Parts: sequence; structure tokens; C-alpha cells
Amino acid sequence: MAGETDYLTYLQRFANLLGAPEPAVRLLISILVGYPLVLFHRYTLYRKSARLQHVFFAVSGVCIALFNYGTSVIHSAVCVMTAWLLLVAMGGTLISVIIAFVFQMTYLLVGYYLTGTDTYDIKWSMPHCVLTLRLIALTYDVYDGRKDPAKLSCDQQKTALSHTPSLLEVAAHTYFPASFMVGPQFSMRRYLDFVKGTLISGDLPQCILPGLWRGTLGLFYLAVYQVGIQYFPDSYIASEEFNDLALWKRHVIVGLWAKVTLYKYISCWLIAEGVCIMSGLAFNGTCSNGKSRMDGCRNVNILLYERSTLFGHIIQSFNVNTNAWVAQIQLLLTKQYVFGRYVYKRLRFLNNRSVSQAAALIFLAVWHGLHSGYYACFLMEFLVMRFEKDLTLVLNRYPRVVQVLNAGPLKYIKFVLLKLYVIIFMGYCLGPFVLLKLHRWWSFYKSLYFSGHLFFAGWPIYAPAVKALLRALDKRTAAEDKLREGESDQDQVPIQTKKEL
Repeated sequence: MAGETDYLTYLQRFANLLGAPEPAVRLLISILVGYPLVLFHRYTLYRKSARLQHVFFAVSGVCIALFNYGTSVIHSAVCVMTAWLLLVAMGGTLISVIIAFVFQMTYLLVGYYLTGTDTYDIKWSMPHCVLTLRLIALTYDVYDGRKDPAKLSCDQQKTALSHTPSLLEVAAHTYFPASFMVGPQFSMRRYLDFVKGTLISGDLPQCILPGLWRGTLGLFYLAVYQVGIQYFPDSYIASEEFNDLALWKRHVIVGLWAKVTLYKYISCWLIAEGVCIMSGLAFNGTCSNGKSRMDGCRNVNILLYERSTLFGHIIQSFNVNTNAWVAQIQLLLTKQYVFGRYVYKRLRFLNNRSVSQAAALIFLAVWHGLHSGYYACFLMEFLVMRFEKDLTLVLNRYPRVVQVLNAGPLKYIKFVLLKLYVIIFMGYCLGPFVLLKLHRWWSFYKSLYFSGHLFFAGWPIYAPAVKALLRALDKRTAAEDKLREGESDQDQVPIQTKKEL
């Protein structure tokens, strides 16, 4: 017992040295330990006995869970066992999907209720939300596997399971090192193909350096977060000192605070993705130049995120696997869509995209927890996405105006303004997600005079003025184009006459 106390004291001292809570340090160690684990698997177990690989991954993941939460690992074990028994008893039926959905979500919500406090805590319920989606998806995939393959979508064909996995397979998939704690989500089909060695034809690609690079990038973002949070702590945006600032300064600081806060999540996803890349699990085919694509487990598109000028870009680049699991993501400028495999796409029978999208966002809020701040945050996301979608549709009616905005110096001015728009209002939307409790996030919005609600929810009120302005600009642009064409024709007349003479 004394040795254990000394060990815990040492870990606490190490956490204090880093300026981070002890549970956060445990989480970081748990993700980083995935690197030596998958290296060991790569050089000793890959394409060996499938049973031995399953045991290795299951035992490794359970040890990680014990390191973080002790005997609370029993909660994940109960859900894994229940999911498997349900598959054995009635897998492949619609009723099994409904029971799995209700049981897993209820267990998660009860866990939130029992472990919840006034702040965000790293307890057993945190990785359990990842486990919940994974086990529900497993039931869906077995259900899809019993259908006619011709009636399945392309996504469903890639994930459908024609057999019921064993308990060992379910446990190994659930407890896969690193991804068990923070994701990313990946299907049982991908995992089984990886273990059987059929995910990649031939030898494992050179994925050690790409995996290390991804993990190093994650550590860099973690360092930026640790430095930035010293200047913009969560407590500051709820302080009197913050409220005494000028309104424009409050908006800017909230935007910078959100930028720093999100790096906490991004760093964890990048480090975990590096583990998946190094193992080979992230293999996603080859490019036209023969280079291996290792984005099969990508949870953040860092280039798109950093260059984002619309909220649609951020949603598409952030928590990619969860969003693909749940909701429709729209990249507004290129009209590309990724459909939620297990929520949004299954609500087609409603025949209403807005209702389906709202239902998907409600599910995301419930999945995150019981705090009112989650619901306030995802309500803002719904309002923002509706605004951007409607505004994009309006702009598409005036291609000449869009062409002018994307040409010359105006395109740089537009980029700066859109970047400020994203940074500032991202902070506005993220506030409730971090502050959680009603009295805190309500005071936060009061300090900003509910500017985001007025701007986005008020769109139907000032939309006619925007449309009138665009019509006027379009007419003026058309007149200027016609005038330039006329001047061009006149300039050509003397030249032609001279040639004739």
C-alpha cells in the first residue's frame, strides 16, 4: 500500500510539474503507450494467430482502463458483454438495434448522472461515450449484414458484417489501445480485416514515420494549449475582469480562448491517430501515384481546420469520425457531403433534412452529457449552419458578385473578414460547451449581449436587406461589364479600319 501511495504521489508531482491535472496526465500516458504496443504487434504478432492478436489488444486496453479508472472498468465490461449477448440472442434484427441503442445510451446517461459535477471531469464515463457509439455501431453493422447487399449504401457495404463476432473479437475491437480512450471510431469490419491481414495487400506500408509525425504534431498542439491556457484560462471568461473589458475586446478574447481550448481535443486526436497509422489500421488504399493513404482513422483534418473560413469547414474538419457516425456534414463551398451512417442517414423516412439534422444535433448533445451547456452549444451550431446554408444559396444566385469578391485585393479582404468571423463566433458558440452550467453560460452570453443569437437567429429579419444589396451589386456589376465590353469593341474599330486601308 505504501508503494502505491508513493507511486501516486510521484505521478501527482509529475502532473504538477506539467501544470496539468493528474487524470489528464494519465490520459496522455494512456494514449502514448499505444505507440510501443502497436510496434510490438507490428513486429511480432501481425498476420499471426488472430486469436492471439485479439487477446493482446483486449488485455492491453483493459490494462489502460485499469490504470485510469481502477475497478470502474467493470462498466465497460458490462456493456461489452451485454452487446455480445444481444447479438447472439437476436443479432441482425431491428429490435436488436433498438435495444442496443436504448441500453447503451441509458447506461451512458446514468453514468453521466452518477459521475457528473459542475465541471468537465475525466472519469470512466469519458471513454464510455466512445465505447457507446462503437457498440451501437456494431449492432447496426450486424443488422446491415443480414440485408440484401444491393440495397445497402456504399458506406454500409463497407461496414456490414455477415456473421456475429465472438466475445473476444468484440472486446478487442472495443479496447483497442489509444482509440478506447478518445477515439477515433472505426468499424468492426476494418478491425477484423486488419487482424486477418486483408486490410492491406502485401507487406505493411512504411507507416512508422507518418505515425510518429502525426503524434509529434499532436504533442506540438498540446504544448501550444498548455502555454495558451495560461493566458486564456476558462475561469477568465467568467471573471469580473473580463466583463470590465470593452465589448469588442471581449469578443476577440473569447475567440482566442476558443482557439486555444480546442487544441486540447485536437492534440489528443492527433496522438491517437498516430497510433492507428503506425499500426496500419488507418490504411485507406493507395493514391494514383502509388503512395499509401493513411487517413482511414482520421479524426481531425488539421489543414482544413486551420484554414477554415466558415463553420462548415470546422465541422467537417473537427471530430470527423463522430460527426460521420452521427450527422450530416456539409462543406458549403464545394457542395461535398458526408452522411452520418447511424443517425442522420437512418432518419430518411422523416423526409425533412432540417428535422433530421436537428435530431442528429440533439443526439450529439445528449451523447456529450446532461449539462445544459451542451444543448445551448449545439443549438447555436444549428442556427449557424442554417445561416451559412441560406446565405450560400442566396450568393449562388449572383455569380457576378461572387466573382468580384474572389478577385483582386477583395479576396484577401474577404479571407481576413471570414477568418475573424469564424474565430470570434466559434468562441461564442463554444462558451456553453465549456462552462456547462446554466448560470455560467447565461452570464457569459449576457456579457456579449447575445450578439451571436441576434446575428444568426436574426437572419430571417435582415435577410431581405442583404438580398436587396446583392441585387443592386449584381446590376451594377452587370452594367460595368457591359460598359467594358462596349469600350473594348470601340477600341477594335480603328485597328480593323487601318488594316483595311
